[in-house]
Parts: sequence; C-alpha cells; structure tokens
Amino acid sequence: MHARHQNHAGKTWRLPRGYGGRLCGTRESADMAADDQAMTFEQSVQAAIELDAPLNERLAVIAAAVRRLNSEFADAVERLVDRLEKQGAGTMAPAPGEAMPGFLLPDDDGRLVSLAEILAKGPAVITFQRGHWCPYCRLNAIGIVEVHREIAELGGQVVAIMPERRKFAKAMKALVGAQFPFLVDMDNGYALSLNLAIWVGAEMERLMGLGFDIPNYQGNSSWFMPIPATFIVGTDGIIRDRFVDPDYRRRMDIDDLIAALRRAR
Repeated sequence: MHARHQNHAGKTWRLPRGYGGRLCGTRESADMAADDQAMTFEQSVQAAIELDAPLNERLAVIAAAVRRLNSEFADAVERLVDRLEKQGAGTMAPAPGEAMPGFLLPDDDGRLVSLAEILAKGPAVITFQRGHWCPYCRLNAIGIVEVHREIAELGGQVVAIMPERRKFAKAMKALVGAQFPFLVDMDNGYALSLNLAIWVGAEMERLMGLGFDIPNYQGNSSWFMPIPATFIVGTDGIIRDRFVDPDYRRRMDIDDLIAALRRAR
C-alpha cells in the first residue's frame, strides 16, 4: 500500500547547532527503519526518508530523534503546540465547502503564479511549508514528490508555498527533487490572509536561533511562520478537503491526499 516510496539517499540534512549528541536507545518507529546503533540527527532523518510507511510514521521518527537529542527543545515545542491549540490556531482557516482565496505569488524562478492559472489545469494540492531548514517540511515535500506521477495522472496540480526568499525556495525544490513550483509568500502575506500565520514565541525564537537564521531566510525579523497546511481545491475553486494542524510535526498523510484529490476531480 505504501510501496510508492523512492530512495532519496545522498541528500544532506544539516544538524542545527544546539541539537547536539547522538540518537541512542530504543525507537518504536525508528526500529522499522534502522538498527539499534546510535544515530546522528542526519542519520535519523535519512532513516525516516527511507522508511516504507505512512508519512506521519516517518515524521514521528524525526520527532523521536529531536526528543532524544535535545529534550529542552522538544519540551519547548510541546509548550508551543499547547499554546497554539488553546488559542485555536488554524481553526479559522478556509474550510471544505468554502472558496479558496485567490493569490498571485512569485515562484522559485520569479514568475508570478495565480490560483486561477493553476485551477485552469486541474484540481490543486496547495501545501504550506515552514521553510527549507525544517526537516518535517522536507520530508512532507518528499512524500508528495514520491506520488507526483499519480497526482499528475489524476490531473492534479501541486504548489508548495513558503515564507522564504526565492533562493531558499529554489534550494528546497532542488533538494527534494520536485517538479512542481515552490511559491514565495513574503512576510507570510497570503498565510496571514488565511489565518494560518503564527508567531513562534520568544522561547522558540531563542532556541531556533541557535541553529537557524530565520530572519535571513525570510527577509524579516518577525519570526512568523505558517501553520503547515494542505488544501485540496477543485477546479471550481471550492475546497474539497484540508489538513490544518498547529503541531507542525503532523501533516496530511499521502494516502489521504490522493483520496481527496480523487474526490475533487
């Protein structure tokens, strides 16, 4: 059922400063992908990439690695997610049955792309990603790349939207081997209009700043990011399905994406 998987070995997954150490001990999900030897963070991400399992099981391998390598960071993530869930972050985003708001955004080559242009070619998979630096986003994108042929056979179009400068969007596209466009949502303008953009908070600013130059990537110092979300939109512009979760460690599973796209035709 999940044999769509392709090998993305050879990709480099940089270990951020502050994660430190090695991955040790038992790993219920990671045991499916790797042996019991100590693993670096990069090795854990590669194990997740190579794991033949649903996307969220693969993402859980990365989350387990973060927990074992840096419990302080993992605890801060839990506090962030708890805060966002209590605030109802993402609940006001466009819902199934509603029209997907239009956009006109530059792609990774600088060409302006509109929602209308995309829907003229077929139903769309519109996915919001936090950035090229995020291993969860990269694995999410790889999961979509793995089934891009099946999406194309259904007439589907895919666009990824990121709040990063064009050179970083282009790097992300190349890293995951995508053929679909990565659109640049500077200052999270479109995400904000969809009630998807959130402030990460002072604690996460400090911890993430140890390894990632987010202000440089985004071209601003706001520390706003989109809630990773995926919308399946019919050619009539109506949302058929969506996945919106303030916990960035979870994403729409690929089988669910394909099923929703079939319904959207």
